[in-house]
Amino acid sequence: MKVLIIMGSQTDEGVMSECHNWLNWFGIENNMVVASAHRNPDKVRELMVTAKENGYGAVVAAAGMAAALPGVCAAYTSLPVLGVPLDGGLPGGIDALYSIVQMPAGLPVGTLAVGKAGARNAAVLCARMFALSDSAIAEKLEAFKDGGYRI
Repeated sequence: MKVLIIMGSQTDEGVMSECHNWLNWFGIENNMVVASAHRNPDKVRELMVTAKENGYGAVVAAAGMAAALPGVCAAYTSLPVLGVPLDGGLPGGIDALYSIVQMPAGLPVGTLAVGKAGARNAAVLCARMFALSDSAIAEKLEAFKDGGYRI
């Protein structure tokens, strides 16, 4: 299985490359795509409705300010969606955090910390999910937990 990392703007790549790098360390294939819920919603929809058939097992969606992207992703897929709030609006990314965490019942988005810590934890959480059925990832996860990692 792979992880689709989707972000609303190319400027988010600096933060989301952390997720990409950590997923690579765990040996989890991943792709980073720029698609905005506001600027190109049709692209977001297409990515989500085809994600499972394209081999993805989870989606990490990052957005700042109104942060609609993770919720829109969750609306179009049954895959786990992890939301990473990004700084860019109110100080500390609090607006993005509130936008992502306030999803209606039945439309879950696993919400992580704002910024790089959230991007890194998204990768670790994907590793934990995938480790349930992949022994190689499970071994890497144990090494990670024991401090034997260099990312």
